[in-house]
Amino acid sequence: MIVSLPFPATFEDLMKVEGKAELIGGRIVASMPTGRRPNRIAGRIYRHQCDCVDETGIGQAFTDNMGFAIDPPLLSGRQSFSPDASFHVGPFPPNDMSFIDGSPSFAVEVRSENDYGRSAETAMADKRADYFEAGTLAVWDVDPRAKTITLHTSTTEVVFRPGDRAHAEPALPGWTIDVSALFE
Repeated sequence: MIVSLPFPATFEDLMKVEGKAELIGGRIVASMPTGRRPNRIAGRIYRHQCDCVDETGIGQAFTDNMGFAIDPPLLSGRQSFSPDASFHVGPFPPNDMSFIDGSPSFAVEVRSENDYGRSAETAMADKRADYFEAGTLAVWDVDPRAKTITLHTSTTEVVFRPGDRAHAEPALPGWTIDVSALFE
């Protein structure tokens, strides 16, 4: 189904788009579907986040394509995020069918086949800067090829490798995941 969208597009327009997309500078920007391996890795991360939520009773974990609405727009023009997996402590909108207002507490971006090279690195760094400007506490850059997880906060960067337990401090205090098991 092809939807004709006005410019500038709104959050309501974004909700009508099939597939994964974000609102940036008043335009709907579609994302390519992910491959099997990146999707399975994102699923494992989500499953482990759900375990944390069940144990602590704090926040909610989300799968790929959860919409986070940013209003007013960020300096880059970005108005939404749709991470590969995420965690948010709230508040949550009264309408549980709508996007969450604000950024996720923790965002996971799992690299797909086209997320390598100079332009991809620049785009990912720009998106991380947007996350932090919006208030996200921690962002993971998950690299299935290198089998690494890079934790980014607004002030630090830590690389986790197989044999390590990766964390998402300060967004998910006490939560860790076995990097080796994630990439099996």
